[in-house]
Amino acid sequence: MAQQHLDPTDPTAGVVTGESLAGYLRAQATEFLRALRLHRETGGSPAGAGESVDAARALRRSARRISGSLHTFRPLLDPDWSEEMRPELAWLSGTLGLEHAYEGRLERLLLALHRLSGAAVFPAQAVAATSAPANPAGPAHPAAAQERGNLTVGAAKAGALLERQLTLARTRAHSTALQALGSSRFHAVADKVAVLASEVPLTPAAATTDLRPPAAAAEERLTDAVTALPLVTAGHPYNAEALVHGLSPDPAPHPQDGPWHQVRLLLRLHRYAREVLHGGKLPVEVRLLTAGQALNRHRDASEAAAAAAQAARTPRIAPATAYALGVLHADQRHEVEAARFAFQQAWQKQTAKVP
Repeated sequence: MAQQHLDPTDPTAGVVTGESLAGYLRAQATEFLRALRLHRETGGSPAGAGESVDAARALRRSARRISGSLHTFRPLLDPDWSEEMRPELAWLSGTLGLEHAYEGRLERLLLALHRLSGAAVFPAQAVAATSAPANPAGPAHPAAAQERGNLTVGAAKAGALLERQLTLARTRAHSTALQALGSSRFHAVADKVAVLASEVPLTPAAATTDLRPPAAAAEERLTDAVTALPLVTAGHPYNAEALVHGLSPDPAPHPQDGPWHQVRLLLRLHRYAREVLHGGKLPVEVRLLTAGQALNRHRDASEAAAAAAQAARTPRIAPATAYALGVLHADQRHEVEAARFAFQQAWQKQTAKVP
């Protein structure tokens, strides 16, 4: 990877030591505790539902940043404490994120069904959707009109099925999150974060250790992972090979998605490392922001496609419903490919700027 020339006015141009890491972790721990206090104040009140959601999101955000920093800069931290803390923060972040993920997935799928069928597919409008005409924008080929009609018929029931399945999953995730926040496991994590807000367990050598090499290693891991991606294929907005998987009886995740999800996680670690180097005040970088947004869309579309495929495996559903879910699955896999294309474009622009 090409070396970038350091700007003497850049705060990362000089040696950045463990004290900067300590300051960053203390700040994130403080944000965690503030979000926890807000969540406890608003969690039981219907009027404070919005604030409670924001508080849970802030908890996740701080937990991810603390966990990511412990991973990247682990040589500067007490190893036993760090290795014990990281999985607990990952558990918390993952548990708190499930409800929001199911909610977003349902919304994405219902909107896609509406777009594909030209009908109102939300369950409350299912009757209207069943009888809704095809899109009257203009004359269509008879075969295309027939396909649209078949999709319109199945879309209402497909939307209702997705609503039932994902709402149930969301309700369970909500209950799991509430149980987690009241558990002794969470209280142990919160206690450790409270200590972290005032005392960071650095190693004796951390005071004179430069943070830039481990941050550079995080960037190199990201670069290597991107290099291993099939960016030549992603350079086209359509990848037929990726759609061959289809509605396979195999419920395993799509075989091509894993490396892309890994790049998304590595990009996040890279961003957090840069935040540490910049004292938590990282300026907005359009290239990283655009690449990250593309990878987020990739994850959302991939998980939505999997949800459509799972719904299509529901026993004894009507053929029209299965057809609508199959079209929806293919549509979301196309969205996956579009996101990969967008990432490839953003990444090429980024690497072109490296001197």
